[in-house]
Amino acid sequence: MKKFFYIIITLTIFSSCSEYQKVLKNEEIAPKFKMGEDLYNQGKYAKANRLFAQIVPNYRGKPQAEKLMYLYCNTFYKMQDYYTAAYQFERFASSYPKSEKVEEAAFLSAKSYYMLSPIYSKDQKETVEAIEKLQAFIDLFPETEYNVEANKLVKELDFKLEKKAFEIAMQYNKIAFSSTELEAAIKSFDNFIFDFPGSSLREDALFYRFDSAYKLAINSVEYKKTTRLKTAKEYYQAFKKKYPNSMHIEALDNMALEIDESLKNHSTKS
Repeated sequence: MKKFFYIIITLTIFSSCSEYQKVLKNEEIAPKFKMGEDLYNQGKYAKANRLFAQIVPNYRGKPQAEKLMYLYCNTFYKMQDYYTAAYQFERFASSYPKSEKVEEAAFLSAKSYYMLSPIYSKDQKETVEAIEKLQAFIDLFPETEYNVEANKLVKELDFKLEKKAFEIAMQYNKIAFSSTELEAAIKSFDNFIFDFPGSSLREDALFYRFDSAYKLAINSVEYKKTTRLKTAKEYYQAFKKKYPNSMHIEALDNMALEIDESLKNHSTKS
């Protein structure tokens, strides 16, 4: 019995593949559209895409063109070909501005850019582009049903940029052996604090900025030491005012005591 069912299933699959190849090679466009739509509804997007690609030029200007183009665009998205999906959905939105699918197409185009955004440790060119595309979508369709998701995606991408900038500054802090590297760490944390004022990483950024300034001051050459110690003390005071109950307070206070001691000793020498 099992062998019988296996034969039936095999014949069905073979017949289906044979029919697909027949339609694929056929000159007529209507059967391609029908089979392509059927395959699309079955989730067989790659096969549907091949059929749609053959007939898209033939339907330009015809009533069915809008539906065909939407399905064609979405096959790229479903196949995770996000570069092509972004481009094709943009074309759809500009070609059919009055379509009931225009908001969805514009959103999926922007979301395709989001899907192309790499992990935070890599170059973030695509992330910046995705934020721009999603923000443009939100501005164009402020009342859209996709607004909540679009804003959520922007927030995720923003955090990725924050994480990237924070990790660059942290890298300087961790590997710093010279005054130049410590100054680069301080500058990087300054930039981060300015660029991302509402970041959840702000507390850590302020602490490690102080930590970098502390290391720079304590190990400084004599003629720059007083100025650097005072700058580090200012960073300490700014942090403690902002985050009096921080988990970093104990370490911060210990470093501040060492700064005070160094200032006292240095002023005595002077």
